[in-house]
Amino acid sequence: MRFRNAWHARAFGSMVKAFLKLPAVVVHGRAQAEWALRVAAGRPLLLLSAPGAALNAGPGWFRGVLEQAATAHPGAPFTAALDCADAPGAALAALRAGFKLVIFDLGHPSAASVLGAAAEAGAEVLGRRPEALDLGTLDPRRRDDERRISALFATVPPQDTPT
Repeated sequence: MRFRNAWHARAFGSMVKAFLKLPAVVVHGRAQAEWALRVAAGRPLLLLSAPGAALNAGPGWFRGVLEQAATAHPGAPFTAALDCADAPGAALAALRAGFKLVIFDLGHPSAASVLGAAAEAGAEVLGRRPEALDLGTLDPRRRDDERRISALFATVPPQDTPT
């Protein structure tokens, strides 16, 4: 990955590191996104789409999921990342749809174009998926699963104001 200058490299690195420090969960739909925001109880988190979701459902669908979850939990602090796999067209569509964080294979020949478009849009590109708890493997009706997701947020203090 090329940076314009040393300051840009430091700023980019700290911004991505900030995203990666948030507890991350993979959501496959509105109910899971709402569940994550409810259990997080005002703590910031990273909502990740399923791997390659931009190719299947598209950025509009994931944006709708996030908007519905945010409406159900107003002021809940979260950052969202749409996984575009190795599809530059999907990554560019996600950036046009307003996503500020996309996951894209930086080994792809068109990675420089995607990075340039992201920089113009004020967005960031992650070259790999962060570790995350996949809510598709959990059931909100089970107390053990509720405790498991709660434990993910236990070390993060709630925010007084949304970001």
